[in-house]
Amino acid sequence: MTGLHVNFHGAGRPLVALHGIGGHGARWRRLAERHLDGFRVLAPDLRGHGRSPHDAPWDVDTHVADLLAALPEERFDLVGHSYGGMIAVHLARAAPERVRRLVLLDPGIGLDPAHARRSAGRYLRDLSFADPAEARAERARGWAEAAPEAVDAEVADHLEQGADGRWRWRYERAAVVTAFSEMARPAATPPREVPTLLVVATRAGVVRPAYVTACRAAVADFAAAELDAGHMLYLDRPEETATLIRDWLTP
Repeated sequence: MTGLHVNFHGAGRPLVALHGIGGHGARWRRLAERHLDGFRVLAPDLRGHGRSPHDAPWDVDTHVADLLAALPEERFDLVGHSYGGMIAVHLARAAPERVRRLVLLDPGIGLDPAHARRSAGRYLRDLSFADPAEARAERARGWAEAAPEAVDAEVADHLEQGADGRWRWRYERAAVVTAFSEMARPAATPPREVPTLLVVATRAGVVRPAYVTACRAAVADFAAAELDAGHMLYLDRPEETATLIRDWLTP
């Protein structure tokens, strides 16, 4: 396998941003360019997503190995959303010396197995569209609180036409199904020595209170915050999300 495709935004201290399932690194562009001055944001497409190779395996350990090979040797701040939050925790555990500070945005960690099974099942069918307009309408319904330009960017960055003429989001369905299985694993906490902020999207119901308690006990420098938002908080509430990130990364 060749290396991951990495999106770069801005200039300054390195900040690695990991997207969630079915996503891609370019989703961080608006947040990085408008709200994260002073950071050089490196936003990879995870294996099985976007313009990175789609080859199996898609387990967390392989994602971590991919990232350690693709990212610079210098220390970096790390932000992970949803499944990217789970991967971020395991990356920090594998190489704590490379992670300066960590932000988890509504991380998908220790999901209820029945919930994970139901969610994975939705990705087993072929989600395809007759044209980009149909795809945009579907994404706009799912991202009801995101700015219209965020939906437009998603279509421009993440939609591709297949050999059958149908349009699909640029991810491997099997990789997404695997991700839900991984998120149902027993929850791992960040390493004790990596300062960690956990942001809970209060309208999503993804993060269990017990996980916040476990992180507070495990991490020496830990804080939790709540944001009145759905799961896609950095798209729905970009200014508020960026403020939490900046304040934690520049104490």
